[in-house]
Amino acid sequence: MLARILVIIAFLGIVGTPLAIRFTSTDGSVDRGDAARLIVVTPHVQQIMTEFDRAFDAWHLEHYGQRVRLEVRRPGGTTEILKILEAQFAAAARSGRITVGENGSVEVERGAIDFDVMFGGGSFDHGRLKSGVAIRLPDGRELTVPMSEPAGFDQSRLNAWFGDNAIGAGYLYDPDQYWIGTALSSFGIVFNRDILSRLGVPEPDSFEDLCDPRLAGWIALSDPRQSGSITTSLDAILNYYGWEKGWRVLMAMSANARSFTNMSTKPPIDVAQGEAAAGLAIDFYGRSQAQAVMRPGETAATSRVGFSDPAGAVYIDADPASPLRGSPEPELARRFIEFCMTEEAQSLWQFYATSTERGRDNPVGWDGEPMGPREYELRRMPVRRVMYEKYAGSFVDAVTPFESASTVKSQGWRTAIPIMMGAFGIDSSTEQRAAWRAMNDARSRPGAAPESIAEMERVFFALPMHTMPDGSVLPFTAENYKAIRESWRDPDHPDWLQRSELSYRSQFVANYRRVIELAAAVPAHSTP
Repeated sequence: MLARILVIIAFLGIVGTPLAIRFTSTDGSVDRGDAARLIVVTPHVQQIMTEFDRAFDAWHLEHYGQRVRLEVRRPGGTTEILKILEAQFAAAARSGRITVGENGSVEVERGAIDFDVMFGGGSFDHGRLKSGVAIRLPDGRELTVPMSEPAGFDQSRLNAWFGDNAIGAGYLYDPDQYWIGTALSSFGIVFNRDILSRLGVPEPDSFEDLCDPRLAGWIALSDPRQSGSITTSLDAILNYYGWEKGWRVLMAMSANARSFTNMSTKPPIDVAQGEAAAGLAIDFYGRSQAQAVMRPGETAATSRVGFSDPAGAVYIDADPASPLRGSPEPELARRFIEFCMTEEAQSLWQFYATSTERGRDNPVGWDGEPMGPREYELRRMPVRRVMYEKYAGSFVDAVTPFESASTVKSQGWRTAIPIMMGAFGIDSSTEQRAAWRAMNDARSRPGAAPESIAEMERVFFALPMHTMPDGSVLPFTAENYKAIRESWRDPDHPDWLQRSELSYRSQFVANYRRVIELAAAVPAHSTP
């Protein structure tokens, strides 16, 4: 009996410790007494939150005379966070904590939502907070309620922080202030130099390089149905190359994939461990893995793991904070965003850690001490232009986001990516990879006629036909996409998206089998 109890205690210790780290986070090295509490829901890693917790407390004490601590909730990525917030708003509506006034204004009771601010994620997901959630009130009325609220800063202050509200084709902050960009994120390629050398493949400097047949089984990707950040990256690739070529790049990249993980943090780890040659990654994850495996004397150009921002094609997005509607501490949430825009907070993203030899010489801040993170070098890009103008020489990385950001505007194709990637790659990976191998093997045969290879490629990269609810059939083209997308949302046919996905997958699988048949017919030797 005692042995069984000890086993249970050990199991709870193993399970409970990660959960404690995952859901709460404060700087335990300092006794903050009765500090004010700001509850932050975030996809950010623990290192980021540790540095911001420590620095925000010091700044808030200096400027407002009160200690403060961040209580961090990390339930997963942005997709999971949005689901939790939607559930909280629905529960608040059922319990009568969301009401409609006589003038039609919607009020959300303070404290009805558990979190004060959402910190991190892309502008698309923070835009979804602004777009809101559909709720039903106890009296049966249905309405859509924004899950965030305007920060309420004077425009003069926003102008001082940001200047022109633009990064490439995107915004640095929401014009209505429902979200404020606090950092920048790029989506590039993380790669393993040792594996690439062994395969005889050069270092990638474009997304097309990930389509090289020699990389079959060596590309690490995330499932866009699970990760909002990878969807943003794939959407940027599709928009950059255009509808026809963009889908070909995504399909070839998918055919080279070794697997599809449900976490955007996993591909850089796989690459660093030598389980993949390259993959798509947010800049922070890619550069962090490169730093983690860097040996003494190595640099970013010589380390085993490298990170590439494809010139002209890289999508750079604001990484915002959003004050949440119905939060317990709205004023403290606003102060946190104010702090995030200071030069001291911006230095946390890209300066050397002050505990290191390089960091001891960092420029000083308001307190006369070197600015920057104390322990962890975060290697993110600041959002304020002044940081690049004044402090670029103090950065860990030579980054120039305002010069390198792609200016290609989104064409509104994002919603197609999880659906199509699932149909042509993730859910039909066995058939796709077999067809990819067969086609590339046939291409290398001396007896392969150009017209045979062209036909195989046409079939392999063919997009499906879409059946509308009225029975009409449309090719899956850019011109037809809006109508197709609306059919997925048809309230009279709530299962149409699922039926369409099954149809697409069947068509892709049939195409892959046809490619294998065509490849088998290619002779091994050229005819005399």
